[in-house]
Amino acid sequence: MTKLAEFVARIPRLWLFAAAGLIQVALIALMVGDRVRILRSGTEVTLKTRAVDPRDFLRGDYVVLNYDISSVSTGELKDTPASDKFVFVKLARGADGFHVPVSAHREPVAVGPGEVLIRGRVTDRSFCGDNRRLFCSSVQLDYGLESFFVPQGEGREIEKARNDGKLAVVAAVASGGRAAVKRLLVDGKQVYDEPLF
Repeated sequence: MTKLAEFVARIPRLWLFAAAGLIQVALIALMVGDRVRILRSGTEVTLKTRAVDPRDFLRGDYVVLNYDISSVSTGELKDTPASDKFVFVKLARGADGFHVPVSAHREPVAVGPGEVLIRGRVTDRSFCGDNRRLFCSSVQLDYGLESFFVPQGEGREIEKARNDGKLAVVAAVASGGRAAVKRLLVDGKQVYDEPLF
């Protein structure tokens, strides 16, 4: 038996369970703290939503969201090896007040005034070429903003507004590009504000 195994064998089981519980609580606290940091200090972007297929009624009251920025032109990335899981999209506010994609990049790039860099995970539908290892002319991205849990009983109304083109999302984007839904707007009026806790 190794020294580490002997040491662990001498620790009472109650202490081991308590240590395991503390580690789990600490991990949850780190996740909550990270989301609070994004919501408090992230740059706000307003995103236009698109209609999607109806939700699965067995999964609870949540809204599936799709955005105009979910499909982005790859620009200079077209026909280059698609080895990265993430793409950084530079956003700028359009004339209608919604943020629109300006360019896509493999790595974080500098942004100018009024621009924001958001990180999206590349989906499997984004690859071309004989061996499907190259970027197509456009890329499908998930930003971690694609589903949003809403108060019980409010999901259908929000989905109707989404399908009618009246729903917009205000997201907070952290400096590293990670994003979180901050508010839901219907016809420009706030209908839901994500609490920090």
